[in-house]
Amino acid sequence: MSPTGDTADADLVAGLLREVRDFPKPGIRFWDLTTVLADARGLAATTRLLAGTLAGDTADVVIGIEARGFLLGAAVAQALGLGIVPVRKQGKLPAVAASRSYDLEYGSATLELPTGVLAPGARALLVDDVLATGGTAAAACGLVEECGATVTSLAVVLELPALQGRARLGDRPLHAVLQR
Repeated sequence: MSPTGDTADADLVAGLLREVRDFPKPGIRFWDLTTVLADARGLAATTRLLAGTLAGDTADVVIGIEARGFLLGAAVAQALGLGIVPVRKQGKLPAVAASRSYDLEYGSATLELPTGVLAPGARALLVDDVLATGGTAAAACGLVEECGATVTSLAVVLELPALQGRARLGDRPLHAVLQR
């Protein structure tokens, strides 16, 4: 059941998730949300669930984490009446305010935050598709905080508790629609 209590929406989203074994390398179980996003009812349910978990937060902006976080974050921002700021992979932005490297369960990566779009003191909600080891989410939080903003909470569609990603987020509130 979803933490928001909407069992029908959570069941729909759970039924649309696709597990891809051995991607991007052998031994990794990748949870693919493109099947959820491609389904109009699935996208609407996901948006309702994520926005519902964040509705009580006092925030100024949504931060969407590359790449599915852009799609989900934009929908949530629209539902909450907020703007969205993308956190991008290295080399994708013309002007970079901050950058942070981190380790994944299958490699390493660098994220960047654009210059001039996140005001110091802003309150930010971070949105992404999956929380696995927590490296991506922790790096995104660090970027936001390095720019002088505050992370009020994070929301993901799917949390993989066995990978203990929540522990890397410190005391930042995390809302997961589903867990596997």
